[in-house]
Amino acid sequence: MTLEHDKEKESHVCNQQECGIRATFPFVSRKYLEVSGHFFASHAGTKLLRALKKERMLNHGGMTARGRDVFELRCLPGECVLQRAVMVRKKLTAREGRGWLSGTLFCTHFRVAFVPQDAPKPDDNADPVLLGDHDVALASIEKVVVVGPNRTKLVTPNSSLKFTPEELVLYCRDLRVICFLFDRLTPDTQVIEITHTIAKTYQPLKPGSVLSFQNAALGSVEMKQFLSNRRRDAHMNWHESAADWEREVERCGATGWRVSSVNDRFEMSTSLPRFIVVPQKVLDTELKKSFAHFNDGRIPRWCWRHPHGSDLLRMASFQNNIYHEKDDIRNLELILFGCHSSACVVVDLGEELPSPADIQLAHGRLRALCLGDISTSVTVPDEKWLSTLEGTHWLDYTRWCLKKASEVACLLRGGHMTVALQEAEDRDMSCVVSSLVQVMCDPHCRTRLGFQSLVQKEWVTAGHRFYSRGNYHRDNDKEEAPVFLLFLDCVWQLWSQYPSRFQLTDDFLLALHDSTHLPLFSSFLANSQRERCRRTQNLGQCYTPVNGWRDPPHTDSGPEPPDPPLPPVWDWSLQYSEQRQAAFTQPVPQTPQPPSLINGNLNTHLDAHRPSDGTPGSVFLLSRGVFSCPTNLLPWRGGGAGVSISGVYRKSHRRAPSSENVPGLERLLKACSLSEAPSKPKPDPYEPLLPLLMGPCMGLWRECYHRGALHAQAFSHPLSANHSHPLEFLAREVRRLQARLAQASPASAAEPQPGHDANHNANNGTFLFPKSHGAAASAPKAPSAAPAQASSPARRENANKHSFLFGHASDTRTGRANSKVAKSNPS
Repeated sequence: MTLEHDKEKESHVCNQQECGIRATFPFVSRKYLEVSGHFFASHAGTKLLRALKKERMLNHGGMTARGRDVFELRCLPGECVLQRAVMVRKKLTAREGRGWLSGTLFCTHFRVAFVPQDAPKPDDNADPVLLGDHDVALASIEKVVVVGPNRTKLVTPNSSLKFTPEELVLYCRDLRVICFLFDRLTPDTQVIEITHTIAKTYQPLKPGSVLSFQNAALGSVEMKQFLSNRRRDAHMNWHESAADWEREVERCGATGWRVSSVNDRFEMSTSLPRFIVVPQKVLDTELKKSFAHFNDGRIPRWCWRHPHGSDLLRMASFQNNIYHEKDDIRNLELILFGCHSSACVVVDLGEELPSPADIQLAHGRLRALCLGDISTSVTVPDEKWLSTLEGTHWLDYTRWCLKKASEVACLLRGGHMTVALQEAEDRDMSCVVSSLVQVMCDPHCRTRLGFQSLVQKEWVTAGHRFYSRGNYHRDNDKEEAPVFLLFLDCVWQLWSQYPSRFQLTDDFLLALHDSTHLPLFSSFLANSQRERCRRTQNLGQCYTPVNGWRDPPHTDSGPEPPDPPLPPVWDWSLQYSEQRQAAFTQPVPQTPQPPSLINGNLNTHLDAHRPSDGTPGSVFLLSRGVFSCPTNLLPWRGGGAGVSISGVYRKSHRRAPSSENVPGLERLLKACSLSEAPSKPKPDPYEPLLPLLMGPCMGLWRECYHRGALHAQAFSHPLSANHSHPLEFLAREVRRLQARLAQASPASAAEPQPGHDANHNANNGTFLFPKSHGAAASAPKAPSAAPAQASSPARRENANKHSFLFGHASDTRTGRANSKVAKSNPS
């Protein structure tokens, strides 16, 4: 009797729960209630009923939230929830611990948010975070793929679904792949509607409308007030005012240089910053005549000073068909030589480094290889994965940038001279090389604040085309090129070889990498400082040949509505919690500051045995690893004063003259690099961190590129997360073979072979630094096969044919061919 009574009571409770759900959420189909059985009488059914009641309240309220929580989702001021789906599981990556996490999936007009089921309640008094740990901005989504019963489909705004998706896979532009699994109890209408909502919202309706995300999410009055009240980090140098540049000049001890405001209104150059550093000998009135001689007015300007006394400059190529006056020639040479009258080396970056189109093609191939695509059947076999990686040429381009930066770092370390980086437009590869040189030589740039100031100086204010290279509008593929991401990969290569010399960690580099794909920050939403100032101040300007850039006259229609105040990317509290920010840095020993020069005397730190031969006022060209002294390097020296540059300066002068033309410079650099200083008790902290460029020493940034590879395939059940990816099996096999090789020959692995030099680059035959310095001690060891290869008689014979520091032009082609054969280590 009691058993029958209990069954009757349980059936009555189920009927009540079912009626309540049907009344609260009418579009729930009957089949979910029949399949679940007595599910709604359990604790999980009660939680589902509460969620459905909240859904009814959400529909009644218009699904709008302003500064309040909607179903435990912390909405931004002005953010609206468009659609949601309950009983969803998210697949966790390897960094997140793997497995699956249950929760609720939301789609707003700004982001795709996932709120875990057991997530702590958000604090109402805490500052809002633009993106949570499980959120992804709609603007950073590149592709939406759904998985159904035995089929996959790429979802577009105009596509229709004829089946109920079981999984939702989001391919992001930052090389992430986010996978969501819908539960059987998730209503079909929710699954289909949230899939269509994401597909229609992440793609702009027309080119140029991607900023509607910022205007809608960050354009409210509350959000504007919140962002305007935020304070910048006072310990960081933003390089936006004259005082910031004065502080940088003082920090580097660059006596003889001054901060000029000649480009305060961007009249001389629209891409240069408002303040530039020029020699003190050149007045602003004389400086204005020099802008017309260079492309886009990007004249030679100071970037950084090495503690040994050399200065690093950046400049664009010379302008064609320009008549040179005698006074113009004097000013140009004063700017080019700076405080040094002995020698100037012009480093040509257009011959050895890749173009933006090459970088874009290589990055696209790398994305296709690392991410894969479950909507297509094109896959790369595991045995051809490494060769395919080498065929992308991404690691080759990284190696070339590091090699060129190493050459410039050796030049700056060698003697008192100016080294000018020359590029056609001075806005892409010059940013990469100048930044890498400072990271290699300056310990301050390897700290978090120092690295942020470096990016501000050499990229943001220097006029790198962040907006065009990022292609946030997705309407100009010709200008798109991830040049800044190539720089971050180069920095990661240095960090992986010298981790103890960096205060910043790979977590910081990864966070900065992901932030570039998020069009929310003023740092990446402009091509120059002028565009950034016009957007923040809403000052439109017009150009006239007589008056230059001037403000337009006032009209009765009133000013245009200003854009929302976008925050800088360095405001990390808007993206990450304090615990995540703590992983951005690690403790490093303090580096002593270099002693300041006395009264600008550049000979205070010269060694007694250092040769000082060389003709005063000599200009050398460094191209393809060879020094040369062409007579037509400076156009005004080719045909005397007052001649036209047309027909004199051509890029076709790439002949490789004999090294006898520059004996003084090579002897000077060789003596400076091979000289031993036994009196120094400690190694020089400003010794450049020169990387090993051999194939096995160049690794793949797995934490960045392999985040989506391990879960880019469809999983029909959470138990599939326990199965390993085929790449993991391959990595285990490689490690097992390495361990067996180490056990088989422990003596050969421990003792270096005679004639082996870890500093020797097998690809280009370059001796980057001498054995006497201690930089090679901290470098990672090459595999056991490398010493045997380097100790061969043929290799020792070829090594004697190379000149110091740079190989001849005939050897460069051979080294580049050998670099294509070498395989890179993905670990």
